[in-house]
Amino acid sequence: MSIDKKKLFVISGSSGVGKGTVIKSLLSRHDDIKLSISYTTRIPRPGEKEGINYFYVTKTQFTKGVDNGEFLEWAEFSGNYYGTKKSFVIDSLEKGEHVLLEIDTQGALQIKKQMPDAVLIFIAPPSYDELVSRLRGRHTESEEAIQKRLKFVEFEKNNSKHFDYIIVNDTVENAVSQIENIIG
Repeated sequence: MSIDKKKLFVISGSSGVGKGTVIKSLLSRHDDIKLSISYTTRIPRPGEKEGINYFYVTKTQFTKGVDNGEFLEWAEFSGNYYGTKKSFVIDSLEKGEHVLLEIDTQGALQIKKQMPDAVLIFIAPPSYDELVSRLRGRHTESEEAIQKRLKFVEFEKNNSKHFDYIIVNDTVENAVSQIENIIG
């Protein structure tokens, strides 16, 4: 992938659409793409590691960062804060590295306002029924949590209209191939 100007790529999509799997496959094939690790105030889940899954901070630390303008984007979800540090993204781009963010559509649209050259990619499921099946098939959340996520799907779908690209994740290989074509 030879490109003169390195870019910020933002990948969003509803929970259960397979963003993580697609991103993991993409990153395994391209060492010139740096994944930005988000900051969060939520407690780590079993198996999650500091600096790999998230940077875990207190609400006080997070809000201080917001007040100091340290975040490119941030949002509150289920009582916890999530955000992307500006310094990592800017430093990586200045070093000549592509940067990839995996964030929700609200955060993606915040970033587009601050960095108009950012490329927004929305990962969509092949169908609503397939999305429901994927969410239930993970066996990681209660039915109440799944219903909450499904209510958010329509909101994210509406936000996706403002994205540069929409990719249907029918197969991981196909989705990764389409993202590679976008990157160049």
